[in-house]
Amino acid sequence: MKPGQQLMRHYLQFKDFRAEEYAYLFERTAVIKQRFKNYEKYTPLVDRTLAMIFEKASTRTRVSFEAGMYQMGGSVVHLTTGDSQLGRAEPVEDSARVISRMVDVVMIRTFEQDIIERFARHSRVPVINGLTDLAHPCQALADLLTLRELHGRLRGLKLAFVGDANNVAASLAVACAKTGVQFSVAAPRDYQFDEAFLARLRELNPAAVPYQTTDPREIVKGADAVYTDVWTSMGQESERSERLRAFADYQVNKQLMQLAPAAHFLHCLPAHRGEEVTDEVLDGPQSVVVHQAANRMHAQKGLLAWMLCSPPSACTKS
Repeated sequence: MKPGQQLMRHYLQFKDFRAEEYAYLFERTAVIKQRFKNYEKYTPLVDRTLAMIFEKASTRTRVSFEAGMYQMGGSVVHLTTGDSQLGRAEPVEDSARVISRMVDVVMIRTFEQDIIERFARHSRVPVINGLTDLAHPCQALADLLTLRELHGRLRGLKLAFVGDANNVAASLAVACAKTGVQFSVAAPRDYQFDEAFLARLRELNPAAVPYQTTDPREIVKGADAVYTDVWTSMGQESERSERLRAFADYQVNKQLMQLAPAAHFLHCLPAHRGEEVTDEVLDGPQSVVVHQAANRMHAQKGLLAWMLCSPPSACTKS
């Protein structure tokens, strides 16, 4: 650790940072993004290396982290299931001890939250959750950055999530609780947040437990943003037929979006067109999904710079 640098921090769930830290992170990300748009060279991460470990495939996660790291002067090591074998060829703990002696930060995209938690406990460098079955904090970070850019604020906004209360929805619920966004969910009862998750949210912010309903129209009315995700996530393929039946009335279509004509439409992508969302909405004037997806890179650049260069003077090539 360089002189003046903060104690090592992992980013495994959205709750890992305080509200005031997110406020600072968004401000710093805005500056980094503006430099990028102005074609200003910004390379604070020269001589820093990011290891990306993928047990779940991804397009956006790989491109956003890799491009962002290179743009800031760093380098990237990309490992897949075939050449990492977390917890298979060797224990997760051994992988963490070795890999973290060779790089400066590690991003892991895997299935079980326990894998990334165990890796982090034995890592000498910061570990970032690129997605697990439990949480997707980097996506929530990009989502809030997008809403902040579109509305100039976060507190008081109304975000309606239509669909499965999955890992994306869970991180959004925590993110909204942290930042003052009113969050609500419309899903069949068996696919809503359970009481254990709601209890954890109450510990973060007793006033921020999301409203849940089985009627999408109820939460979309008056919303500032409408969000959906696929009904069948990776690893749930055996449930596909059952889920298609359960969510048949939860498609985000033109009729539903007409209840919130000023709302923006969000989706973490990739989308199953014709299932959770129609082409008309995904490609329509209310959709900001491309802007949202591009913000994955910008939000993660801010995160990487903040985790490796706090205070900014800890990285001299800025």
